[in-house]
Amino acid sequence: QVQLVESGGGSVQAGGSLRLSCTASGNTYSYYCMGWFRQAPGKEREGVAAAYSGGRTPYYAESVKGRFAISRDNAKNTVYLQMNSLKSEDTAMYYCAAGSRYDCYSGPANVGYWGQGTQVTVSS
Repeated sequence: QVQLVESGGGSVQAGGSLRLSCTASGNTYSYYCMGWFRQAPGKEREGVAAAYSGGRTPYYAESVKGRFAISRDNAKNTVYLQMNSLKSEDTAMYYCAAGSRYDCYSGPANVGYWGQGTQVTVSS
């Protein structure tokens, strides 16, 4: 099976930046789609961004377009999320996710594997 381990979370002031990373282990094809969800207290877990092992264009939620950038290093089995111009609304637990569906970002039901999460806190 696939194991996902996140790192890079922390506390930052509004307007600052953080870079999250997620490394996958396991010799499978189940992480064709790798990305990030986030969940704030009282809210549903939502897809933020996703990247692919092939040539498919990465996905971004409308709320983060122009501010976040996802990248994937297939040789290292690692996906990154560069978060710039952070806002208080970005405060959440961020979870790495992987699955075989192209739309793994669309909802937890489409995700095969989860990381434990890394907290991102943005202060205003």
